[in-house]
Amino acid sequence: MFRHKSKVNIRFSDLDAFNHVNNACYLTYIEQARIAYFSDIVGWNYDWSKKGIILAKATVEFIFPIHLADQVLVYTRCNRMGTKSFDLQYRMVKMENEKEILLSDASTVMVAFDYDLQKSIEVPPEWKDLIKVYEEGDVK
Repeated sequence: MFRHKSKVNIRFSDLDAFNHVNNACYLTYIEQARIAYFSDIVGWNYDWSKKGIILAKATVEFIFPIHLADQVLVYTRCNRMGTKSFDLQYRMVKMENEKEILLSDASTVMVAFDYDLQKSIEVPPEWKDLIKVYEEGDVK
């Protein structure tokens, strides 16, 4: 179940020659959703220049195009927590006639990283705990 959602602001500059959002912008939208998820769930009380997370893999399934006037939401959830990495899933929808229309499904693999040592580290236990509590046990 997706518990976290964030609103996407579509910019005119996001549009391509076909008058819909360019596919590269989808990664920016899920990045914004990921930042909102971490801000809301884990908080930003960390020195991200020393330890943080890096993107290891991203996949996007494009279902319907996004247009400038669309009211877009991104749902985010953590569905797997490993020792040094975790997976986030994203569901992008728009509201149309009071119904949600699925636009895109995406997923990312995130790796905990020490920027001073330039290597992966274990996901901090406090992050794991906060995410697992928020996700109400839906994390593998």
